[in-house]
Amino acid sequence: MVTLSEIAKAVGVSSSTVSRVLNYDQTLSISESKRQAIIETAEALNYETPRNRNRRTLAFEPFSPSLPGSTSIAILHFLKPDEELSDPYYVGVRLGIERRCHDHKLEIAKIFNGDELRDSSVLQAAVGMIVIGKLHPSMIDELTQTGKPVIFADFNPQLDAFDCVLSDLGKATRAILDGLESAGYQRIGFIGGYELLDDQAVMYGEQRCKAYVEWHERRNAFDASLIALGQAETYARNLRLETGYEQARQLLSLHKRPDAILCANDNMAIGAYRALQEAGVAIAHDIAVISFNDIPVTQFLNPPLSTMHIPGEPIGETAVDLLVERLLGRDYTKHVTIPTQMRWRDSCRRPPTAE
Repeated sequence: MVTLSEIAKAVGVSSSTVSRVLNYDQTLSISESKRQAIIETAEALNYETPRNRNRRTLAFEPFSPSLPGSTSIAILHFLKPDEELSDPYYVGVRLGIERRCHDHKLEIAKIFNGDELRDSSVLQAAVGMIVIGKLHPSMIDELTQTGKPVIFADFNPQLDAFDCVLSDLGKATRAILDGLESAGYQRIGFIGGYELLDDQAVMYGEQRCKAYVEWHERRNAFDASLIALGQAETYARNLRLETGYEQARQLLSLHKRPDAILCANDNMAIGAYRALQEAGVAIAHDIAVISFNDIPVTQFLNPPLSTMHIPGEPIGETAVDLLVERLLGRDYTKHVTIPTQMRWRDSCRRPPTAE
């Protein structure tokens, strides 16, 4: 496990500063560049343990034939830079892309949140594109019209023409719920967001929420009052710390509170932590908290957060590999699913079968 002191030493700040940045302390006065350095370093060190570095080096073999040395690709991110820093999981996906591009000697141009997409000289110069996250259908249509290969990382556009790489969040949700059930939890709440389809908010449409609903319906145990969903103007703003805080307060207002809360991502779980702590609720003892992503800060929360590890950096690396395959002539579509792994920590009881 990476430590706060290791991150602090790499960036040149104090351990307390690292802790405050990773815990989203809004009272901390720090430059955006330093904040970015801390978050990216935390994500990179958390993934790049010496053992993982050695495995990656030994496992990776350059493609043959090689691409031209001046080859440039575009990375189109569904988040703005400040939004990405608010969700380190996507920092990890981007770092994975950047590392693998370095392996392939690919030049990178970045476009955030659709900026400069129309008539973009960046897209014109790029031989292919990698999209991080979810794009509006109109933007996908624009990318299709370029005639260049487009790879989606952490999103399946449900279109046969595009390669994509992601984890199965529905399967991961069911695995968490099965674990909680075997650990004795009976009243499990859910904090998440609406799915946005063509600018329309769809209740219970998001993958994790849909899996949660179906899991309970199969047991004739669905209780709509246990679902607290935030609704924002854009998908990127649905799963935020602030939303987790507000929705946790909603669940705490129930006459019969849940004995566990499953959050759609770690940011929301951090917000839920704050709401529970303000209400004098002992996390794990009174109400368990569980989530998704396994961003670096989850190890340092009190208590450490149980969360489903979604391999952001390998997703980014695989997206680059898929694009290179396309550039080298592959003419059929690939949809790659990378497995998740649960990290059971002290924010809930462990299932009997947990390692």
